[in-house]
Amino acid sequence: MFSNRRDFLFAAASTAAIGLVWSGQRPRALAQEAPPETTRITLVRSPSLCAAPLDIVDELLADEGITQVDYLSSSYSSRVGDEAIASGQVDFGNDFSAPLALALDRGTKITILAGVHVGCYELFAKNGINSITDLKGRSVGIPVLESAPHVFLSAMAALVGLDPTKDINWVTSVDPKPSELFLDGKVDAFLGFPPEPQRLRAQGVSHVIMNSGQDRPWSQYFCCMLVANPDFVRTKPIATKRVVRAILRATDLCFSAPTRVARQVVDRGFTPNYDYAVQTLSDVPYGKWRDYDPEDTLRFYALRLHEAGMIKSSPDRIIADGADWRFLREVRRELG
Repeated sequence: MFSNRRDFLFAAASTAAIGLVWSGQRPRALAQEAPPETTRITLVRSPSLCAAPLDIVDELLADEGITQVDYLSSSYSSRVGDEAIASGQVDFGNDFSAPLALALDRGTKITILAGVHVGCYELFAKNGINSITDLKGRSVGIPVLESAPHVFLSAMAALVGLDPTKDINWVTSVDPKPSELFLDGKVDAFLGFPPEPQRLRAQGVSHVIMNSGQDRPWSQYFCCMLVANPDFVRTKPIATKRVVRAILRATDLCFSAPTRVARQVVDRGFTPNYDYAVQTLSDVPYGKWRDYDPEDTLRFYALRLHEAGMIKSSPDRIIADGADWRFLREVRRELG
């Protein structure tokens, strides 16, 4: 369902052009640009289906003159993605906004370039738990402390007046996963990311007390953002802009052609279940990257984490040290 007439017209135009986008035809804007400083980049690959723009971006990057794309697999159980970007092992990645604010507060050398999509997280809870406030004194499953689910839930708790370090019993587990602990009745709640929510609903588990793609205030801010190695951004600005443009074009495709993108990610082995992929791509609000301000997102989460006692830096300092919106502004003008 399209939220407004502009979304409908954009989706229709994008769908009509999909054959050209995936055929290798290069964007017209490239005729005015110098070639990229490199033809090879490395991306962090997230385990979440919501990161589909990075899974299908290689052909769009080839349109931009970046013909070799390598991937490093990551997970939400560690900070390997941001650390790999900071060290230069990886050039670009996709990470959740709240952990990025935490990483910048810790001095991790990364640069946030753009917001990619709005919420994909869903908070599943036992019957009788109907709000974030009801989590006080309850057990919540997370992979590890300072993982994306832990940081996001801490921000939620702080917003409703809970102390996340004292009021919530965090149960850490990578194997079994928090979703498995929840199904076994060993934790009261857990925060799931695609395809976990889709799989749980297929199993008849549907008590969700927060959907970050639909529920305010979380649905008013970016979930995942594009992050880069600062040295790459500084020394390779043409390639950086082309990566930003390619990833946001891929985001447009996730919005306008979810079934075709789902087939791509399944055929490439990124996920085994086509139905879950279609549902995820249909659920996540990919079309909002033009409308929302990523700086507002970074400020919002920095404030929440400061309230939770998890960061010391001011939002303005985090934004000044860790964000560069130049390329986003140019790409927004080009893509409309």
